[in-house]
Amino acid sequence: MKGVVFTEFLKMVEEAHGLDMVDTIIEKSDLPSGGAYTAVGTYDHTEAVALVSSLSTETGASVGGLLKAFGEYLFNTLAGAYPQFVEGSANELDFLEKVESYIHVEVRKLYPDAELPSFECSRPNSPDELHMVYQSSRHFEDLCEGLIIGSLKHFKSSATIQRTKLENGRELFIIKR
Repeated sequence: MKGVVFTEFLKMVEEAHGLDMVDTIIEKSDLPSGGAYTAVGTYDHTEAVALVSSLSTETGASVGGLLKAFGEYLFNTLAGAYPQFVEGSANELDFLEKVESYIHVEVRKLYPDAELPSFECSRPNSPDELHMVYQSSRHFEDLCEGLIIGSLKHFKSSATIQRTKLENGRELFIIKR
């Protein structure tokens, strides 16, 4: 997992809970990296799981809720750092539909070693409904939902998000405007 995910998570924690909380969760997580991350480094995703779990223990917030909140936060950071990924989209569904075919292609050019989830997108019922099938060995479905929520807010749109577990560890997100 790219270091930017870790650096942004710790930044979010610091903004919400202070630097002492960042130190606490790093200490309690017993991380192989020691909690020293660079944005361009690559780290095992289990360190992210440990950090989120420690924050959950310290704050009482659910792991899923924390991952969704982080996904929203991360979307804003990435949209600010890479505006070209969102500027060409007319709306949030158009943006989300091109995550796999455009954004992930561009991310792999920048970071060839990036391990990204995959998405299969379709609009089987209407132009105002997007089906996204998420697949990742890391199972960060809640983080994915947070990123979707972040995109809705970015495009000042309201939509419902329905999630359904599928076979083979995949998850279907249905986003309806």
